[in-house]
Amino acid sequence: MSQDIIPLARILPERRAVVTGGPPPRRLLSNRQKAAVIVRYLLTEGTNLPISSLPEHMQAALAEQMGQMRLIDRTTLDEVVAQFLSELESVGLSFPGGIEGALSMMDGHISQSAASRLRRMASQSSKVDPWERITALPVDRLLPILADEAVEVGAVMLSKLPVAKAAEILGRLPGDRARRVAYAVSMTGQVDPETVRRIGAALLAELDNQPPRAFDTGPVERVGAILNVSPALTREDVLQGLEAEDAGFAAEVRKAIFTFVHIPVRLSPRDAPKITRLVEQPVLVTALAAAAGKPGLDEAAEFLLANISQRLAQGLREEMATRGKIKDKDAEEAMTAIISAIRSLEASGEITLIQPDED
Repeated sequence: MSQDIIPLARILPERRAVVTGGPPPRRLLSNRQKAAVIVRYLLTEGTNLPISSLPEHMQAALAEQMGQMRLIDRTTLDEVVAQFLSELESVGLSFPGGIEGALSMMDGHISQSAASRLRRMASQSSKVDPWERITALPVDRLLPILADEAVEVGAVMLSKLPVAKAAEILGRLPGDRARRVAYAVSMTGQVDPETVRRIGAALLAELDNQPPRAFDTGPVERVGAILNVSPALTREDVLQGLEAEDAGFAAEVRKAIFTFVHIPVRLSPRDAPKITRLVEQPVLVTALAAAAGKPGLDEAAEFLLANISQRLAQGLREEMATRGKIKDKDAEEAMTAIISAIRSLEASGEITLIQPDED
């Protein structure tokens, strides 16, 4: 409790001035009663307290205690505030509340298996709200639950998620499944809180029991990323070998690949200026000059030149005209630099590439 309202100490200067230098506080109240007094006083002063961030059992205990109390004399109030401020000023180190905060602090210093075991132990406690962790998980982790679990369970989870995340998940479900889950939401009106908590605990246990993943991305994305920066001959040779071994996997990898020739169909025209600002001009000149007159590559070069400022485009064209013969290795490196810049902008969220199956 004190950790959540440490920043609030500065709103009590008047009360601090009243009691500074006074006698030590008499312990007439229990710690829970003192907490209720502090909260009541801060609420009276119009302070917005983060009480909702406390575990539910602590919120309930605080509310019950405040309901049992009546009047507090001014002397007792001064003593309680003085003790509260004294304890805040004596704090030398604070720890994150809850197992999730501790695991976040120890990220990189504790094994995944140990972290999973601690999360499972915490999720079994009736004092822990499992939905706090579930709602914080990415959409890709939650989507299989809605796709595989009973529609009633999916409806409960959909109701507990933030609206934006629930809408995104619903939009990624097959049409029939999405309709069934959405209809099941209409039948959740009489579900009691304990049932919802148990459903969340069961889902969290299922998620925690999944084996840890060694890689953050799937095999298609990893192979595609490697081939993106591979020489063209190597890339095509590998793809032909993949098609002979697994045509379906090869098709998915081809969709994941983004090379220089894909710029006109995958890059939005309004994002072209961002590329020219990120890539040095000599590299741009090398890539564009090497692409000129070559099928596929020429279209990509003209796309970039047509969607940047005409002054910059004219300057690039003049330098391209005076550029001598370009070695294949230098051309590959320059084009790879442009592709790397596009991928970097995509990863940071500054641009969004058009997917191959989008209109």
